[in-house]
Amino acid sequence: MSKAIIKTEKGDMTVDLYTVDAPNTVANFIKLAKSGYYDGLTFHRVINDFVIQGGCPNTREGATGMPGTGGPGYKIDCELTGENQYHDRGVLSMAHAGRNTGGSQFFVCHSRTNTAHLDRNHTCFGKVVENVDLVDDIRAGDRILTIEVIED
Repeated sequence: MSKAIIKTEKGDMTVDLYTVDAPNTVANFIKLAKSGYYDGLTFHRVINDFVIQGGCPNTREGATGMPGTGGPGYKIDCELTGENQYHDRGVLSMAHAGRNTGGSQFFVCHSRTNTAHLDRNHTCFGKVVENVDLVDDIRAGDRILTIEVIED
């Protein structure tokens, strides 16, 4: 199983990536992370007891677009049939503006309380397995320093 370490100003979160259940989404995330795409982007959307969301290039310092509306210039299909398509605390999932419109933006769930409606609508592609409490510490505007990928 591949892992990623999301390094933030508040600390590092280690993520197990769902390479079996969402292989294309994981491959896209790994490609973007390895290219440095996420370096310096912020978590632009933080909703208490719901999610923290990042990965929009419009949050890069000097960008002029509206935060939350940007992507990598292409779209990927949702992968919703795998076993791990369940939004719970620490789960990483692909943000989108409608089915099959994701690209780079992702969110991490605070808890299961308000996320059941996301199951099989947004692709779950990983879960924070170390330092999940950092999800509660992230605030809007906090930066992703880098995302390190560890492939098996």
